[in-house]
Formats: sequence, structure tokens, C-alpha cells
Amino acid sequence: MYKILKEEGRAKRAELATVHGTIQTPVFMNVGTAAAIKGAVSTMDLQQIKTQVELSNTYHLHLRPGDELIKRMGGLHKFMVWDKPILTDSGGFQVFSLAKLRKIKEEGVYFNSHIDGRRIFMGPEESMQIQSNLASTITMGFDECPSSVADRAYVQASVDRTARWLLRCKKKMTELNSREDTINRHQLLFGINQGAIYSDIRIEHAKKISEMDLDGYAVGGLAVGETHEQMYEILDEVVPYLPRNKPVYLMGVGTPANILEGVERGVDFFDCVYPSRNGRHGHVYTDQGHLNLFNAQYKMDAAPIEDGCQCPACRHYSRAYIHHLLKAKEMLGMRLCVLHNLYYYNTMMEEIRDALDEGCFASYKRKKLDGFSQNS
Repeated sequence: MYKILKEEGRAKRAELATVHGTIQTPVFMNVGTAAAIKGAVSTMDLQQIKTQVELSNTYHLHLRPGDELIKRMGGLHKFMVWDKPILTDSGGFQVFSLAKLRKIKEEGVYFNSHIDGRRIFMGPEESMQIQSNLASTITMGFDECPSSVADRAYVQASVDRTARWLLRCKKKMTELNSREDTINRHQLLFGINQGAIYSDIRIEHAKKISEMDLDGYAVGGLAVGETHEQMYEILDEVVPYLPRNKPVYLMGVGTPANILEGVERGVDFFDCVYPSRNGRHGHVYTDQGHLNLFNAQYKMDAAPIEDGCQCPACRHYSRAYIHHLLKAKEMLGMRLCVLHNLYYYNTMMEEIRDALDEGCFASYKRKKLDGFSQNS
């Protein structure tokens, strides 16, 4: 299922075989929260910009349009017309991000919907049922993501509960995958390591969840307020305690530099809203750092966003035209920036895999980081 092809230090070049195709890692998953990439990007577009994995949000799809409706429509792949792997998060991050709208108990979490205020409940079993209805390729265990500034006692109690929840997730997923009416009976389950910035709590939790022999493991609760240096220190401490023969997913990260540092530390999977969110605001990524195409300096710039880039924006349009679209508030400007950014990320991951194949990742990383610093 998961096979390491090359190694360079702790960095891994691998592949994960799934029912929806084989994922080449390291990989960046393109975030489509509500079964769509924000910025008017279709799944046909995703096929054109080298996307391997699309990521959707369990909590948001449960609220709208409803996971049972999606199941009746044949599952998320048919609903959004995407035949490659999909990862669904567990809804656990909303426990963190919607702190004012929820109450955490041993059985699960009580929410008030951010849409209409109605009372809803989600626990480990409910999260697995929703993700089974969605019929995604990879599911995530239900967890709490404690704040990076939470006190030690709170974090310890939270992590212990997350470990108990993960056992319930595994049991429920086994049951769901045995049912005749389950759309995808080959769903994979990844467990999530938590512990804020307390490395000893994270290490103990990593050891505990590693014993559960899941399909993969994630490091969650980073990129939520701690410094980049703290994040890298946590990865240095924790990743060695996760199974080497299973994929490792760093959740919600990050910038191109973050990804390079994560790969060096043994991470296989990444996701982040940065490329789409920043693109919608005219910020685009290049090998010389990021550009803000709203800036007046691009008003008469006939060059593409980046010379040599083969994305749909750079193949056809100038910085000047995209600058005009953004200033005129034409949706096409936003769409072109998002397409470029996602293509840039997906291409960078392709380059990372090639560098690992050739045994030159360290030099590739140095060159890439040096380029970013030109316009940081």
C-alpha cells in the first residue's frame, strides 16, 4: 500500500496505492473545503494543473449540502466529478477554529452551526459515518486541536481524549468498511498527533497512536500560532516516533519554504489554503518569491507571472492584464492567480520528487530557498 522508493536523510520519496489511484509523495493536496476550490476552479482545471489529491471538509459538507445527500448522489467523487484521491478531514479542526460555538465532552463535541445556529453533535463515530457517506479515499481520525498557547494540563487531557477517540474511530471505520451499502469499502484512516508545543506530550501520543497500526499518521495542531522554528523543532522531535513505513501528513502547512523544511524532516503529505486564498487577493508565488499583482508596478508589465511557467495563466496572459482584471474586480483575475498558485505548488512537489529520485534534494532545497529570499 505504502512503498518508500528513495530516501535522503529523513526525506522520503514514496507512493501510496489507493482505490482511487496511486499517490506519488511528497504531495501537496489542493484544498476544496466545500467540494470546490475557491476561485472558480473546477475539477477539470485540477486535472490540468497536476493535482493528485483534493481535500474536502467533513464539517462543512455535513452542514451543506449534507453528507447523506452526497451519499445518495453516489459519493463525493461522483458529486464533484473527480476520479482521483480525495482526503476528508475529520471536523476536528473546527473544534479549534469555532471555539465560541462548541462544547467538548467525552462523547464528542456539541456545535452551533456557523450557518444558521442550529445545534449539532459530532463525535468519533459520527465523523467516521459522515466521511463514509462522502466515500473519500482517506479519512482522518476525529481529534481536538488544542491551542498552541494552551496550558500543559489542558493539552495533556485533550491529547489523552484524542487517543481514546481514535480507538473509537478505528472501530467504527472497520464496521463501516464491512457494510454492503458503503460506497467505498476501502477507505483509509489516518490518525492525528496532537500536543501543542509540548514535545514530550507529542512523543508519548505518537508512540500510543503508532501502536494502532493505522494507514497513515498526521501531525496536527501546527501553523496555528507558533513560530516556524517551533514547528520545525516539533517535527524534529515527533516524526521519528511515527512509523517510518507509513505516510506522514503535516496538516495545514504551508508556505513553499515550510514544505521544503517538512520534506527534509520526513513528511509526505501537505495541505494549505495559502495558494488559493492568496491568489484570490492577487498574491502569486514564483521562484523569486511572491508578487502582489495589485501593485501599480505591474500596470504595463507584458511578462507572464513567471517566465517558463506552463500554467494556464502564464501560457496566455500578462501581468498587466491580470493586474487590470484584479483592479476591475473581474473574477477572471482571481481565477488566474489561483490556477497559477496551485500549479506552482504542484510543480514544486514534482520537482521535489525528482530531486529525491536523483539524490540531490539537499542542493535543490538550498537553491529554492535562495531564490525565495530575492523578493521576500
